[in-house]
Amino acid sequence: MNVFLWVLQALLALAFGLAGVLKTTRPKEQLAPQMPWVNDFSAGTVKLIGAVEFLAALGLILPAATGIAPILTPLAATGLVITMIGAIIVHGRRGEAQGIVINVILLVLAAVVAWGRFGPYSL
Repeated sequence: MNVFLWVLQALLALAFGLAGVLKTTRPKEQLAPQMPWVNDFSAGTVKLIGAVEFLAALGLILPAATGIAPILTPLAATGLVITMIGAIIVHGRRGEAQGIVINVILLVLAAVVAWGRFGPYSL
């Protein structure tokens, strides 16, 4: 189970790390064709969301890998669950069913990591 959780952590870190870098380094106008929801938010808010995602990606890996403050790993996963709840709400209001499906999958994966790392497979 520990290996399974590490695989989930790595996949989530990759997904959220890349998404976070895109949102923090590209202007909103460049993101809009692939992420139309950005039009509903200010550029600063989009960058903030990207920074949160990137920091959560780091939090999924670094504390657990280094043994320094490993409690941050399940906290990062919990933060991603909360972030995905917000994303589901945004996509729901916009009628973007495909976005909701992706967010639910990411939410479930992050919840499994949070459950495992807070509970029976903590670091």
